[in-house]
Amino acid sequence: MTHLNIQPNPDRSIVTSDHMTIREMCDSFGVTPRALRFYEAKELLFPLREGQKRLFTRRDRARLKLILQGKRFGFTLEQIRELLDLYDPGDQQRTQIRRSIELARERLQAMIEQRDALDVAIGELREQIALGERTLAEQSKKSA
Repeated sequence: MTHLNIQPNPDRSIVTSDHMTIREMCDSFGVTPRALRFYEAKELLFPLREGQKRLFTRRDRARLKLILQGKRFGFTLEQIRELLDLYDPGDQQRTQIRRSIELARERLQAMIEQRDALDVAIGELREQIALGERTLAEQSKKSA
């Protein structure tokens, strides 16, 4: 996932300092404070703490981009965690990229299968609607 480029919400401002507050993160990425706390509780984000205040680092921002991208593609949080944990600049992220491609191919296949199943269901539903419309039209002719 790290080799894919995801940008924060373009309609929102980006704070360029080294640290962002929870509000700045919410505004920049279009997420709720609850979502950020959830990702922190799941040990996907690791903000610095100043009392009750959370300060998110550039690393947290990069991780959140990848979390949101992974969610959009339908990856589980465990898969996202696995990919984030594979980050290793020492191997130029090869291991992480390979695993990302592997999981992405699996997810793409599942999405294609879901789409195919939806196409079948949509066709069947259209047929049922057409049958119902014909039945109503025939009944209207008989009663007229």
